[in-house]
Amino acid sequence: MTPHLHKVQYYETDQMQIVHHSNYIRWFEEARTHLLDEMGFGYHEMEAAGILIPVLSVQADYKSMVRFGESVQIEISVGVFTGVKMTLHYSVVDAESGEVRAVGESAHAFLDKENYRPLSLKRRHKELYALFLNLKQQSDNEEKGAL
Repeated sequence: MTPHLHKVQYYETDQMQIVHHSNYIRWFEEARTHLLDEMGFGYHEMEAAGILIPVLSVQADYKSMVRFGESVQIEISVGVFTGVKMTLHYSVVDAESGEVRAVGESAHAFLDKENYRPLSLKRRHKELYALFLNLKQQSDNEEKGAL
């Protein structure tokens, strides 16, 4: 999974040119959108197939400051995947130094767009289930390699 590269914009910073904490959550969403596009089934395709993926929770732990003009890579991996719910892990890394600037997590559910009820990808969208299962396995293999 290719990390998402983001160059910090001036509007994302405060008066000291330090990135405001709320922007990390937006970066997580950028990385999530990038991941879905990279796997060939982006948000547009997902919604056209009648699937919604709302955020159930999100959290971030800030390690060090990111400043205007710097670039970060947002690495994303699949933590939990059941076919109905999924947890994603994020690592915001300085593109130049490799220093971890923040880590976070978001939890999601798969819903039927028609009635907003939980949706089992394994039962109703087998090809998408297989794509996410493959991502989960890749994430597990990368984690094992890092240990």
